Parts: sequence; structure tokens; C-alpha cells
Amino acid sequence: MEYGPPPLFNQGVSARARLAFFSLVASALIIIDAQVNALDAIRNGVEILLYPAQRALLWPRDAVEGIASYLTTLHGLQEENARLRQAAVEQSQHALQAAQLLAENDQLRKLAGVRERIAAPAQVVVALYESRDPYSRKIIIDRGSRDHMRAGGPVLDENGVVGQVTRVFPLTAEVTLLVDKEQSLPVQDARNGLRAVAFGGAEPSTLELRFLPANVDVQSGDNIVTSGLDGVYPAGLPVATVTRVDRDIKDQFARVVLKPVAGMSSSRMLLVLMVDPPPLPPPAEAARPESGTSLRGNARAGAKAVRR
Repeated sequence: MEYGPPPLFNQGVSARARLAFFSLVASALIIIDAQVNALDAIRNGVEILLYPAQRALLWPRDAVEGIASYLTTLHGLQEENARLRQAAVEQSQHALQAAQLLAENDQLRKLAGVRERIAAPAQVVVALYESRDPYSRKIIIDRGSRDHMRAGGPVLDENGVVGQVTRVFPLTAEVTLLVDKEQSLPVQDARNGLRAVAFGGAEPSTLELRFLPANVDVQSGDNIVTSGLDGVYPAGLPVATVTRVDRDIKDQFARVVLKPVAGMSSSRMLLVLMVDPPPLPPPAEAARPESGTSLRGNARAGAKAVRR
């Protein structure tokens, strides 16, 4: 059975003949190309001519691959950036903690030196926070009555006097700073030994020497230390430096402004001296009966002598 076209449409060479002819031509071209490479120039020319069309056909694939590569790279960079940022934050925290520990260690060494110079028992305390009262200068420390803290104890840092313990609670205590307006301290000029009383100044973070004559021998730059007359602060502790002396002819007194040498609000580690408060004088009520009794006794003795 044959499947060729009907005789009406059968024109020219048959399909089998054409297949055999083109097969022979293809085989000959393959053999010639393999032996003498005669078709390289033709192949290169055809490749050059077809290259723009090839690139145009491959552009969607390249665009998709480029977008996928960009997104992958962007995601990887974001993750790496997040890791680096986290590592930088951790290193910064570690560096800050190390610097803080070094500063505290240095301050503790200085406080230990202060304790050795002062012949009095002392405790190292930590300043927790500053009082919320805007009209006073007070801080809260982390030691209280259970740590044998008592009101009146002098508070120092590595540079000088900071203030005095004014109220004691079970776990904490309140320290009134020298620059508080209601705080006073007996002091003296280290240059000439002049004694005076330092009060909290009208200007922020300053002290003042009040009730001194206008011709007082006080100069800018003089070092002011504790005099020890109050029996609470040991003598010779650094307190402040004279920054300004106002002498007004119309006024009988000089205005001496001091700058504290201690860090009023910057020192975290402090030293509290465990000194005994000065003894209180006997109450007047207790003395009156005794004096009255002695007077009445003397009067009775005199009356008996007269009668005799």
C-alpha cells in the first residue's frame, strides 16, 4: 500500500528522492567541515548576524536572573549589616562597661588613699540618685541604718568634701550637699589660717563666705579647707577654691564666692566617715532643779545659822 499523493497532485521529484539528496549533501558538508574547516567563515558570519537576535531573545532570561541576583545580594547584605550592627553595639557596650569599671577602680583607689590619710573609720557608698526636690541639693546613697549609718557623718569623694548625711533610713540615707542653701561648714583659708563659715551660695553649685569685713585678707585662688572646730569634719579636708572676692565700699562686708573641689553630682563612689557626733550640752531643764535645790539648801542653812 502506497501513501503518496493522488496522481493529480503528484508533480516534480518525489519526497524520497529529495530526502536522499539532502541527506547526501548534509553528509558531504559534515565531512568537508571536519576535514578542511571550510565552513568556519560562514559559521562565524552567521553567528555575527544572529547575535543581536540571540541577545534580544535571551534578554528576559537575563533580566529575571539579574533581578533574582540583586534581591539575593540585597537580602544577604541586609543580614550582614544587621549582624555587624549588633556586633558593634555589643562591642560598644563592652567598651563602655570596661571604661566604667576602670573609672570606678581608679576612684576606689583614690578613696582608699583618702581613707588612709584620715584617721577615722569610713564606708564606701554609691550615690543612687539625686533628690527630686528642685529647691534643695541632696543625693541618696545605698547605705542605711542597718549598715550603721548615722546622721551627721561627713561625705567625701577623692577630691574633697561633698556634704553631710542628714537623714538615715533602713536601707538608704540622704546626703545634703555643701552647695545646698541651708548647709554650712566651718572652714579656714589654708594660706593665712583665716577662719570663717561657708554657706551654700546664691549662684548654682557655689559656696560663699559670709560676714567677713570688706578688707579681709582673702584672694582669688586661695584653697579653703575644713577647720575642724565643729568636731564633725576632720581639720584640713579640701573644701573649695576662692573664685571671686567682691569688695563694695558701701557695704561693710565682702562677698567671697567659692567653687567646690569635689564633684557635687558627678561622683558615683563616695566615702562616709563614721565619726561620733559631738556630745550634746545638758538640757537646761535638768540643770535648773539642781541649781534651785542648792539655792534653797543654802537659804535654809543661812536661816538656821541666824536662829542659833
